[in-house]
Amino acid sequence: MNTPIPNRLFVRNRANFAAQLPPKSVAVFTANEPMPRNGDQFFPFRQQSDFFYLTGINEENAFLLIAPDYPIEELREILFIEPYDEVKATWQGEMLDNAHAAELSGVKTVKGSDAFWSVLNDIVFSGYGDTIFLNSYEYPKYECNTETIQQRFVKKTKALYPMHNYGRTAPILNALRMVKSEEEIKIIQQACDITGKAFRRCLETVKPGMNEFEVQAEIEYIFKRNNASGHAFAPIVAGGKNACCLHYSKNQSLLDEGDLILFDIGCELKNYSSDLSRTIPINGKFTQRQADCYNAVRRVMKEIIKLYRPGGTINQINETTYKLMEQEMIKLGLFTAEDVKKQNPDKPLYKKYLMHGISHHIGLDDHDNIDKFKPFAPGMILSCEPGLYIREEGIGIRIEDDLLITYGEPINLFEGLPTEIEEIEAAMKK
Repeated sequence: MNTPIPNRLFVRNRANFAAQLPPKSVAVFTANEPMPRNGDQFFPFRQQSDFFYLTGINEENAFLLIAPDYPIEELREILFIEPYDEVKATWQGEMLDNAHAAELSGVKTVKGSDAFWSVLNDIVFSGYGDTIFLNSYEYPKYECNTETIQQRFVKKTKALYPMHNYGRTAPILNALRMVKSEEEIKIIQQACDITGKAFRRCLETVKPGMNEFEVQAEIEYIFKRNNASGHAFAPIVAGGKNACCLHYSKNQSLLDEGDLILFDIGCELKNYSSDLSRTIPINGKFTQRQADCYNAVRRVMKEIIKLYRPGGTINQINETTYKLMEQEMIKLGLFTAEDVKKQNPDKPLYKKYLMHGISHHIGLDDHDNIDKFKPFAPGMILSCEPGLYIREEGIGIRIEDDLLITYGEPINLFEGLPTEIEEIEAAMKK
């Protein structure tokens, strides 16, 4: 049974957000819409993360309005949901009613979504909504050519109220979402536990001659068996040279004797993500070269985990990892110390074998809202994922755990999962 998240989380999230709005402001949010797949089909619905963070509502055709200074108290927070439609209920199942929406979200005033624009109109022209805060997804490296419902909502609102001032909700919500509450940490730990079970099943089942999609099926079986909603991101199940493609997701190749297989997987539970990477030998036994490469990554990982403390930064993690991996690459014979002295500083040699960043925030999104310069604080959850990719040898290695920042040492949310070579080989031998 997928029990609801206690609504105190969403009540607190809205209060923290509202406290940072300037006087006489109103913030408005729209839920996601179904995304077309093909023919008359849609992809499974997934709520927009900010909307869920503030409401706990997993429904389309919904709006949230927050106006902290509005004179009428019951109209300072309003949740709008889709009015009951008998035909829709017959074909798609029970619809959310006002009482249940109030129970899930903790919002006391719930209205039909058909009343949203008229209510907003009253507030913005009342003198208590002079600045309208609008929501949009802001992630530095994300590009998407599809216009979202949030982008269309921004355009419509600005067209209706061209003389008003506007603000962005993203800077406020990004900062709030980086630090997880006790409720969120508990859910993410549960998601990590399920993902860990899926990896353990792979240790028991992976063998030469299987196909990558068969291994993916084993992972998805554990996810669904444990009531996860699915993958938090496209799963990577990459055998041999495929592991050198960082976002490989075709998962269609045969697994060959003597190769490694790289997993980058994570289930989504109650809209919260987990993220795990492991690399194992397909036949259950590392070759000496594979072991040397694996242990190089593992040594670096053990060192950089020490930096996941309050005051650390993602930039510090990246820079330290690159320096340490450069030395490991020299030991592995990928280049020499003399080569490093002669290298083009704009194209360092290590980047041929390690091309990605080492850490990102994890929460409602796998790559959660980010400020890579913001010092770590207790309650943040970040990945730690050094890697090594030697295309000419068909060796791709990534090891990743999810770390909870505390006032002392970080807590590994995948604690106890086989990571060392001896642990992996022993588990596969069983």
